[in-house]
Amino acid sequence: MRQARRESAARTYARSLPIVPVRARGMTVEGADGTRYLDCLSGAGTLALGHNHPVVLEAIRGVLDAEAPLHVLDLATPVKDRFVEALFDTLPPEFARDARIQFCGPAGTDGVEAALKLVRTATGRRGVLAFTGAYHGMTAGALAVSGDTAIREAIGPGADEVTRLPYPHAYRCPFGAGGAEGARLAARYTETLLDDPSGGVAAPAAMILEVVQGEGGVVPAPDGWMREMRRITDERGIPLVVDEVQTGLGRTGAFWAVEHSGVVPDVMVISKAVGGSLPLAVVVYRGDLDRWWPGAHAGTFRGNQLAMAAGTATIGFIRENRLDEHAARLGARLTAGLRELMAAHDEIGDVRGRGLMIGVEIVDPHAAVGRDGVLPPAPELAAAVRAEALDRGLIVELGGRHGTVVRLLPPLTMTESQADAVLQRLADAVPAAIARVRSTA
Repeated sequence: MRQARRESAARTYARSLPIVPVRARGMTVEGADGTRYLDCLSGAGTLALGHNHPVVLEAIRGVLDAEAPLHVLDLATPVKDRFVEALFDTLPPEFARDARIQFCGPAGTDGVEAALKLVRTATGRRGVLAFTGAYHGMTAGALAVSGDTAIREAIGPGADEVTRLPYPHAYRCPFGAGGAEGARLAARYTETLLDDPSGGVAAPAAMILEVVQGEGGVVPAPDGWMREMRRITDERGIPLVVDEVQTGLGRTGAFWAVEHSGVVPDVMVISKAVGGSLPLAVVVYRGDLDRWWPGAHAGTFRGNQLAMAAGTATIGFIRENRLDEHAARLGARLTAGLRELMAAHDEIGDVRGRGLMIGVEIVDPHAAVGRDGVLPPAPELAAAVRAEALDRGLIVELGGRHGTVVRLLPPLTMTESQADAVLQRLADAVPAAIARVRSTA
């Protein structure tokens, strides 16, 4: 109640998840009332190793016990040096060989802003190619390349410099085709628009995309389409910016989501899990794009030593324990279980994702099929599923264009027994939500 009185109307998670967390370890969160929850939100994907992982705590304590400086702007430190070495060791070799890194402000949106400034400086061009359904952050430039009009109302200058392209969506295909044909048409449209002398699109500074759209409803890009975007941008001298803020560090079943398709980007934006639960954002890019002058991009908190130490520990633990492979296996287990649940309930229209980045789309089976060939979304029912899941000790959030995709972003350390518990709680929550909505109809 005090939070509602004092905090801004912009608060979000606190509205839909009315809990007061006081303790947490791994995937388990305990509320002030003693209720224990399985956390499938993980700080919006930030907690790759879950809450308070021992290797992360040890790394943070090591910096504190050494009395190392915590605030160093962009000065070189042993902590930063170890972080950069660890990060570059994970990158595709052909990318890392001549890459540069820019430390930004502490959030992913700061990284997107830096990436946009970088490519505009390097190319001397202004326009950006972005995609429907995209989400890249909440600052002006990042909002301009996002797709949700509801959160772009006050973006200010820059929106008119963005050309919106269709993102392939196997379930809600913008062309009504779906599958491989929908992806082919999306690529064809992109290429035709760029090559049309009367298409109205000037040579852009970059293309920016997510390999799996997160806030857009957990929509994975087909590998073939990704390779087509790389070919199209390569042939036209357009830098390809890949937003790996949510997909990076093993989340999708590969250390970096681009590895599924073999695509090597020109620029990668990295945040969330890379700070080991603490604020950190970086942009890694091809050396020949490094045409900034000193001070061209900065940020007061770009030297977060605790986050770099926690990030180094997180990277090391994921690699040593092959948690990307674990995410692929456990993600397949969860997806299979959710598809069994879908077979039992017409209210589940689709189950999709990659690794431990999974979405369950909730639809209205009693409505007419829409122009996209599938049932319309059911936002009230999706909200009821989230509430019923919380009542059963499971934290999930919603995403997608209509807020009807139940999103699962559990930590990569989740066990098989925890995965089975998640499935059981959802299996109980879905019919309860259906009954709740019917009773109020």
